Amino acid sequence: MSHVESVSTVIKDLDSLRKACEVLGVKFIEGKKNYEWWGHSVGDYPLPKGFTAEDLGKCDHVIQVPGVKYEVGVVPLKDKSGYTLLYDFYGNGQGLLKKFGNGLTNLVDRYSAETLKKQALKKGYFTKETIKDGKIQLTVTGFQ
Repeated sequence: MSHVESVSTVIKDLDSLRKACEVLGVKFIEGKKNYEWWGHSVGDYPLPKGFTAEDLGKCDHVIQVPGVKYEVGVVPLKDKSGYTLLYDFYGNGQGLLKKFGNGLTNLVDRYSAETLKKQALKKGYFTKETIKDGKIQLTVTGFQ
């Protein structure tokens, strides 16, 4: 069965996504055009908004979790405003949820933190990161 979802965050900075993958110990594979999933939609779960059954499985890049068969597809949005992450969470996809949490929240949070750190550094600010109760906390201070 296929149960493909997308994240609500628009990915606009692939360098920050690559860094997030590195920090989380997963592989970002640039240019891989298909991600592993059930393989076809059987119509038992709603399709991600803006996507057809024919769109599923296609991507520009892939995120692989070691030891997990299914992958996360980095898929361009139709309006070219960025990317979304598509993944099948059913069956073999449970390994993705185990690594990243429901909705891939750990990956999205890490991507957001890496994006903020990059933007702050570009503007001359320092960042300090701490993890508290499993949540990333960033402190942005002073100019360099």
